[in-house]
Amino acid sequence: MRDNNFLTGMNARHLWHPMAHPGEMQANPPKIIIGADGVSITDLEGHTTIDAVGGLWNVNLGYSCQPIKDAIAAQLMRLPYYSAFKGTTNDAAIELSVRLAGMFGPDGMTRAFFTSGGSDSVDTALKLARQYHRLRGEASRTKFIALRKGYHGTHWGGASVNGNPAFREPYEPLLPGCFHVPAPYAYRNPFDESDPERLAALCLSALEAEIEMQVPSTVAAFIMEPVLGAGGVIAPHPSFMPGVRDICDRHGVLLIADEVITGFGRTGDVSGARHWGVKPDLMCLAKAMTSGYFPMGAVMANDRLAEVFEGDGGAMIGTGYTYSGHPVGCAAALACLDETERLTLWDKAAYQGARLKAGLQDLATRHVAIGDVRGEGLMCALEIVSDRQAKTMDPARAGRIFEATYKAGAMVRWSGTNLVMSPPLILTDPDCNRILSALDEGLGAVGAA
Repeated sequence: MRDNNFLTGMNARHLWHPMAHPGEMQANPPKIIIGADGVSITDLEGHTTIDAVGGLWNVNLGYSCQPIKDAIAAQLMRLPYYSAFKGTTNDAAIELSVRLAGMFGPDGMTRAFFTSGGSDSVDTALKLARQYHRLRGEASRTKFIALRKGYHGTHWGGASVNGNPAFREPYEPLLPGCFHVPAPYAYRNPFDESDPERLAALCLSALEAEIEMQVPSTVAAFIMEPVLGAGGVIAPHPSFMPGVRDICDRHGVLLIADEVITGFGRTGDVSGARHWGVKPDLMCLAKAMTSGYFPMGAVMANDRLAEVFEGDGGAMIGTGYTYSGHPVGCAAALACLDETERLTLWDKAAYQGARLKAGLQDLATRHVAIGDVRGEGLMCALEIVSDRQAKTMDPARAGRIFEATYKAGAMVRWSGTNLVMSPPLILTDPDCNRILSALDEGLGAVGAA
C-alpha cells in the first residue's frame, strides 16, 4: 500500500466520489478507511470508531463474517463467473432464487430477477411494471407516482422517481410521467400536521387525488420505501402503507416496495412491507443481501405478475445485466442469508433499535441542537437545528457535530441537517452505548454555537 501522504494527496486528483463535489474533495480530503473488524472501522491515521453507518446501510453482519468470505473464495475457485442470459445459468443462482422465494414468501414474493445493486433493482422494477400492464392490454399505464423525500437510486428511472431535487435537477429532463406526493414526515410537511395518524390520512388523500388527476388508467405503479432512508429516516404511521395498498388495489396500480435499505431485517422484520403488514407486487432488494461483501441485488415479484409473464401471451423480459445472477454474488448472498437467519438479525435490530432511539431521545432532553429524533428498527436519525421553536435548519452545525462525534468514537452519516445511524445489526449493548456517548460528546463539543 502507498504511504499516507500519497493516499491523502492523490485521493481526489483522479478519483471522483459519488454524491460529492470534486473540488471540495480536493480541498477537504475525506476520511480514508483502511481497515475494519466486527462493527468498527479504522482510518489512515489509525483512529478506530464504531461504524454507526453500517457502510452505507448495508453491512448488517459487520466486517468479520467469515462464512461469507469463505463462500466467496470457494466460488471464485470453482466458477468465478458465467452469464444467466437466455440459454445458460449457474447452480448458485438457482439455489438463491429458491432461498429468496422462501424468505419473502410471506410477503407474496415468488420470483427473483437478479441485478447488480439497488439502482438496477429499481429500474428493473419500473420496467417490469410497465411491461406487466402492456401484456395485459393496458399499454396506457406508463406513469409512476412516488413520495417526496423518497430515494430510489441514481439510474435514469430511479432519479426520475426520486423525491429529492438534489438528485434530479442536475440531470433534468428526466423520465416523463413521474409525479410526487407529500411524504408522511411529521416534523416537516405541507399540511403543518404533527399527528402521525392524521398526517398519514392526509398523505393518502393526496396520493388518491394524484392518481385521479393523472387518470388511473395511465398510472403503472406507486413506489415507496417502507421507511424512508436517505430522506432522513422517515417512518410513517402504521396505517400508511396498508392505506397505500388499498388505494393501489382500487385503481389497478401496482405497489413497488423499495426494500433496498429495509430488506433483510433492518426495520425489526424480515422486510419493511411485512413490518407494516402489507404484500407489495414488486420488491427491490440489494445492500444487506450480501452484507456489502459483493455487489448484488434482486427484484422479487408476486404470483400475479408471474402468471402474466409466464402464461399464454407472456413475453421475453427484455432487460438484464452482465452480472445478473453472478455466481460469486449468489454464493455470498446464500452465506449471508444463512447467518442472517441463524442470528435472527431482525430481532436484534428491533432490540438495539429501541435502545438506540431511547438513548437519542434522552440526548434530545439535554442538547438543544436536536430538533427531532426519528427511528424504526435499527435506523435512526437526529435532525439538527439552530432554533427548536422555529425548526431552523442548520446543516453546518450538523457537520460540526458529525466531525466531533467521529473524533469521539462513532462514525454517523451527515446528510444535510440530519445525522443518520444504520449500524450493523450485530450491534451489542456496549457498541450501542458507545455510539450514544460519542454523540453526547460531539453535541456537547459543538454546543449551541
